[in-house]
Amino acid sequence: MAEEIHASAQDKPEEVKLPGADLFDWLQMVMGCILAAVLLFNCFARLTQVDGESMTNTLQDGEMMLVWSLGYHPKAGDIVVVNKKTATFLDDRAIVKRVIAVGGQTVEIDYTTSTVYVDGVPLEEDYILEPMEQPDSPYAQGTYWEVPEGSVFVMGDNRNNSADSRDNRLGPVDERYILGKAICTILPFQHVGLVH
Repeated sequence: MAEEIHASAQDKPEEVKLPGADLFDWLQMVMGCILAAVLLFNCFARLTQVDGESMTNTLQDGEMMLVWSLGYHPKAGDIVVVNKKTATFLDDRAIVKRVIAVGGQTVEIDYTTSTVYVDGVPLEEDYILEPMEQPDSPYAQGTYWEVPEGSVFVMGDNRNNSADSRDNRLGPVDERYILGKAICTILPFQHVGLVH
């Protein structure tokens, strides 16, 4: 009886693959990957290029970053990408800045000591490129701000070469204009790494 079962299993015809079946399977896989990438970069994250020197040395001009959008809520210390519509005086460019304070907090800058205070507490900013100088721009002469609820106060890490919330043409940024948080740099390859 065992021999009969064994024989009937051997008599089963092999499945015949149609010409092009492997190609069709491969194309299905590629299309699935493309669809997943499109959904990822339209709904959850995006790629953004750093444009300018305002975040040097943390980020360099021309670096490509992965920016996470889905469910993101800004926190102090995060590096964010802000929609270009908030800063029309910056040539309609999206801007990359660090969140210094969130809604309900106060920001005070003492240019003589190059210190930023949030709610009266000095920030430890080891990411700053050089000591901060008072800007020459007549639009950036303030030293004290109250950040409205639903907004954030942003500054570049290269404080002496950054148009940011200190400029009253931009000021605190409405959270709705934040495109997301910079997670990591992906290009050029020698600069790949997490952003903090």
